Amino acid sequence: MIAGEKAAVDSKQKIRARYRGVDPSELEVIPAIATDEIALDQRKLKVAAYVRVSTENDEQTSSYELQVNDFTDRINANPNWEFAGIYSDEGISGTELSHRKGMLQMIEDARAGKINHILAKSIARFARNVVDCLSIIDELKKLGVGVHFDENNLYTLDSTGALVLTILATVAEEESRSKSFIMNWSIERRFSKGIFLTPKLLGYDVDEEGDLVVNPDEAETVKVIYDLYINGWSSTEIADLLTSYGRPTKLGNEVWNPGSIDGVIENERHCGDVRARKTYTPDFKTHKSEKNRQNRRQYIQRNHHEAIVSREVYNAANLLKSSHQYTTKRRPLPILSVIDGGILQGYVPIDKNWSGFSVEEYQAACESVKVPSSDVKVTGRRLNMGGYQLVRSEFFPSLERPYMTISNGKLRFNTACLKKFEDVEYVELLLNTVKNCIAIRPCEKDNPNAIHWGRLREERWVVSTLGCKGLSRTLFDLMSWEDEGKYRFSGQYREQGENKLLVFELGEPVITKTVEQIIVPEQPEEATDEDTQEEIVIREQVRVYPPSWTASFGVPISSIIHGAVLEQHHYAGDWDVLRPAKELAEKQHERRAGKRRILGERAAPQGV
Repeated sequence: MIAGEKAAVDSKQKIRARYRGVDPSELEVIPAIATDEIALDQRKLKVAAYVRVSTENDEQTSSYELQVNDFTDRINANPNWEFAGIYSDEGISGTELSHRKGMLQMIEDARAGKINHILAKSIARFARNVVDCLSIIDELKKLGVGVHFDENNLYTLDSTGALVLTILATVAEEESRSKSFIMNWSIERRFSKGIFLTPKLLGYDVDEEGDLVVNPDEAETVKVIYDLYINGWSSTEIADLLTSYGRPTKLGNEVWNPGSIDGVIENERHCGDVRARKTYTPDFKTHKSEKNRQNRRQYIQRNHHEAIVSREVYNAANLLKSSHQYTTKRRPLPILSVIDGGILQGYVPIDKNWSGFSVEEYQAACESVKVPSSDVKVTGRRLNMGGYQLVRSEFFPSLERPYMTISNGKLRFNTACLKKFEDVEYVELLLNTVKNCIAIRPCEKDNPNAIHWGRLREERWVVSTLGCKGLSRTLFDLMSWEDEGKYRFSGQYREQGENKLLVFELGEPVITKTVEQIIVPEQPEEATDEDTQEEIVIREQVRVYPPSWTASFGVPISSIIHGAVLEQHHYAGDWDVLRPAKELAEKQHERRAGKRRILGERAAPQGV
């Protein structure tokens, strides 16, 4: 053995000898004081308790009082403990800390040294949000304040309590998640069967069967609100008038505000329809509801119950309301117009947010221009390509291919669209209901219909996601699409000199939908009703292709020849892509006349 190897062996032996330790008889051990229940009972402590119940019904009130009395008696019965108070939150959810004033006050008092020890019934009563639960306990721990949970006999200052506490807090949060899922699942099933919720609504009562029936006295107030609004009164003026006359709201309040008036005008139930799930709760932890802009599936039933106002009056009032939103933003009201020449002849410029024009009006505008047939020239010899197909490009996705996507009331173009137009940041949307196409052309920033579809950032294009409430509603009505799902369209780029154009055909979109699969576990033969397992719901994203694509790779070559796709296709005349649209004066006149018919040239409204 060489010298280096011998030195290494000696070093390892010394380490082994050192870690064998000394004789235990040579050490004196001072045991730790266990932080158990007995030790806590014998310590001088300022003890408080935290109590929470999630609802204010009689059963929960009883539970609340029992907890308060139990904790009060326990603290006062211990001569070593000083009663530091009962902190409570009644009728408050445990998933959001910001709503719990009792909890927040308890933490503040702990910081002020008013509390040394806290009693709680269970982790679920303390908090159902893992992050909040652990952060509160950690903060209290830094202050030297421990929490004892009766249900699990856990003490947070105990060295073994942290791991168990993390697991149990996670279970409590998962319980909240599960309850939220079950509730949403139940609501979805109810709505899908036409079983709708019936909240209190001005103008209606609910009978024993849960159906809406007209309340004659309240219905008069509803009629007056619509009558005044379509005759030019503002929401503020109507609210002031009803307040001065002492007309009660649904809750009996005689003071009205503009928001209440807007709520009456916007509620489709007043014309006999029902739209279910106008709002939804995206996060079970916060319980904060948001307006459903097609983020979740909605259900509409026409003529669900007796109407108080006609659908014409309801639509007229909401059209005026939409117009008012434009005027308050100092935006000009959209004008129905059509391009009467050039390659975009028959296309109608469309404001992506405007819902004031119906599909029928867009169709009439597009059909008002007679589009001449294009000249088609065939160059070269025609080959017999019977039996061949041109494979659809959608089966081979590419980042270089232009795509437009509409989903949940949002519009998005991919980067390839922006690159086709190079340095164009603002474009205009045009609709053709005859060809069922959307066309995109460049425009100036000050164009009333201009959309900022992207921007250059560090020499790279960044696409924008745009709201398109009006466009979405129009297309879904025009094409009879379902409300849910993501609709993607492949675009065709066309160019002639400085003329640039993108065209998206609406007929065959690729749809991405969320599909639910319900799995019912098999039960053993000896299982009882109590042993029945709950259904398992699995959600997955699936891509749905048009039915016409079934059993084919693409389009037969013969039909392409007839459609002049493989032939040289010439447009007869100047492309004139930027040709301005021409206002349809006769259509505007008909619209104003129709509005006058709806108003009926009414005199002062009756019923107030």
